[in-house]
Amino acid sequence: MMKQYNIMDLFAGVGGLSYGFSQIPEFHIVAANEIEKDISIAYTMNHPGVSMLNCDICDLTEEKINEVLKGQQIDVVVGGPPCQSYSTLGKRRMDDRANLFIQYKRVLNILRPRAFVFENVTGILSMNGGRLFREVLAGFHELGYSLRHQVMNAVDFGVPQYRERVILVGFLGENNFTYPQPTHGEGLTPYVTLKEAIGDLPAIKSGETDNTYAHKADNAFLQFVRTGTKQLTEHAAPKNGEHLIRIMEALKDGQSKNDLPEDIRPKSGYGNTYAKLWWDRPSTTITRNFACPSSSRCIHPRDSRAMSIREGARLQSFPDSYVFYGSDSMKRLEIGNAVPPLLSVAIAENMLKALQQ
Repeated sequence: MMKQYNIMDLFAGVGGLSYGFSQIPEFHIVAANEIEKDISIAYTMNHPGVSMLNCDICDLTEEKINEVLKGQQIDVVVGGPPCQSYSTLGKRRMDDRANLFIQYKRVLNILRPRAFVFENVTGILSMNGGRLFREVLAGFHELGYSLRHQVMNAVDFGVPQYRERVILVGFLGENNFTYPQPTHGEGLTPYVTLKEAIGDLPAIKSGETDNTYAHKADNAFLQFVRTGTKQLTEHAAPKNGEHLIRIMEALKDGQSKNDLPEDIRPKSGYGNTYAKLWWDRPSTTITRNFACPSSSRCIHPRDSRAMSIREGARLQSFPDSYVFYGSDSMKRLEIGNAVPPLLSVAIAENMLKALQQ
């Protein structure tokens, strides 16, 4: 008889990290916690069998957890506290959000799982001169966990996007976890490019929508994201003003605002704003701003427009069957903050090997 391992996902978001564990029969996701109402609804739409605790993690009491678990033991806790405070972009503050790992640790102590996966941006390593991460490690050691951590890049696992994340894994007793070896890169399967990842989506202009596939799935990535999906959704280009359209159309592949003629060059913005992606390369790291050229490099290299919600989801490796909920800005938040599903699959497969040893 196959042994099943029970999972709880904290700071679950739309379920990117849950995705990998949900694809392996030996794992059973029992419960998830997410504070944002709309995001918790999106999670449940994609993971209907999971008990969703839609509340602040600070309100997650032992009693509330036990009510949901009904005597089931949790074997693995997964999740990563919101990463804005740890990010190397923007302001870096030691605020309440930067200390949410204390709440993760508190719930970990209630559940006492055999193992956990703690995911976060690489900025956590240098936050507060490295002291924050040392505190995180010391806190988990205190609970009796032996730890391993490594920076993993999603592009190395078939995601069409450069996206580095710290993956910290803890085990009670001996830690047998080994990090998955890259499947893509030099000497391996080539990285998945934008053209390969979104080239089957129809060409549209600013303000247009077209939910019909332009051609068949002609590569392994498209076969993965399109499995079981007959109808494309969420392929609508944001409507922009004439001046921004002129800027986007003036840029060539990979160019940024500094390459623009002076008469239309924006006076403000960072070097990677008002910038086109490369058609024959993976995307740069996407955030919730992947439809806002004034905030990030996100202009479509072929169509000279901002990215659609489905394109953002593709660059994170979400299957086309995955649904998002709420306003368009909420959907972009759900996508931009997620763990890429293909990265979560690689982590989940190696977690199963470690548990079975």
